[in-house]
Amino acid sequence: MVANLQRKQSKSLLNRGSGFLDGYSHTLNPYTGCSFGCSYCYVRRMPVSLFRREEWGTWVDVKQNAAELLRKELIRERKKGPVTIFMSSSTDPYQPVEYREKLTRSLLETMAEEPPDFLFLQTRSPLVTRDADVLLELGERVRVSMTVETDRDDIRRAFSPYAPPIAARLRALKELGDRGIPIQATVAPMLPYSDNFPEVLRAAAERICIDDYFMGDGSGGKRTEKLGMIRIYEELGLQSWYRPDAYRALYNQLLHVFPQENIFISQSGFMPG
Repeated sequence: MVANLQRKQSKSLLNRGSGFLDGYSHTLNPYTGCSFGCSYCYVRRMPVSLFRREEWGTWVDVKQNAAELLRKELIRERKKGPVTIFMSSSTDPYQPVEYREKLTRSLLETMAEEPPDFLFLQTRSPLVTRDADVLLELGERVRVSMTVETDRDDIRRAFSPYAPPIAARLRALKELGDRGIPIQATVAPMLPYSDNFPEVLRAAAERICIDDYFMGDGSGGKRTEKLGMIRIYEELGLQSWYRPDAYRALYNQLLHVFPQENIFISQSGFMPG
């Protein structure tokens, strides 16, 4: 989908955690932009997208000199106190170009040598399994969170046609868990799903987080409202799913297959530890 790929030098890589991610000392985005171009992505309504004047999903910037810069910043920031990192807050660290760029891998290798206190790695790409060897070096300092917003691939195609298939994500998540890497299945944002969704998730992970537009877009759902997401629901005849309390049904279903202490709601599921 990407029509415009640029390489840019970065002056800094670690940004202070704030807002929804204020539990982290820093956020880290290896790329700017995201070629998955999901229709519901709140970043579409943020300055990084609005000021670009290009359609979200059609451009990605590769941050040059990133690993060298991260090493310097980690050494400096660790002298000030605990360093906890959320990667990534406004892109997916496993863009399709990551196959050849290996930018995210280089950052993980740097963190394995200069480890932060904790790294939360959020993605929707099965490519993360490529880096299992480095993730294992981080041990309990890392958690890989895989976005699995539904178990219906027809729904995935309606909302995020350029994102990886659901089945591939679930296989990747299970593979990481089987190798001993801390993992989480993240239903964010929760989309319409089948009755078997809780069992599907339980087969891949032991820890689960549910989030939606109203809790998780950083503005109480206002950013999502401006994206006009309700139109997609109406076209599918599924508008009853677009409401603030819709997640409660899934939560109650998950209680039948997950221990309550392993089910997290919105922000609590993204915090360090």
